[in-house]
Amino acid sequence: MKTIINTKNAPAPIGPYSQAVAAGGLLFVSGQIPMNPATGEIVTTGITDEAKLVMENLKGILDEAGVGFDNIIKTTIFLTDMQTFAQVNEVYGSYFTANFPARETVQVAGLPKGVNVEISVIALKP
Repeated sequence: MKTIINTKNAPAPIGPYSQAVAAGGLLFVSGQIPMNPATGEIVTTGITDEAKLVMENLKGILDEAGVGFDNIIKTTIFLTDMQTFAQVNEVYGSYFTANFPARETVQVAGLPKGVNVEISVIALKP
């Protein structure tokens, strides 16, 4: 059985997908981009601001699902420019305290809406 998770505290899906799906004790959170959930506007004020909004969008979905960043077991970070890795990594790291999740970071040719960063996560759902 699967449970669909949606919240107004993260951007509405821009395609035929859910913000997150809980199944088998896991929570699969769709990739989040730096889109303001209230206005639908893309944030383009710099990679640090963009990464922070992505993490806040993830937080909104995790909160709705009743889990936190400590429950995350795997993340994937997509960047359009690996030169921004250090800034994104600093923001990303500020959301975790210990027992960090597994992760990969990859550079891609493009992301939805022309953004510079997208992050997806898998978390344990007790």
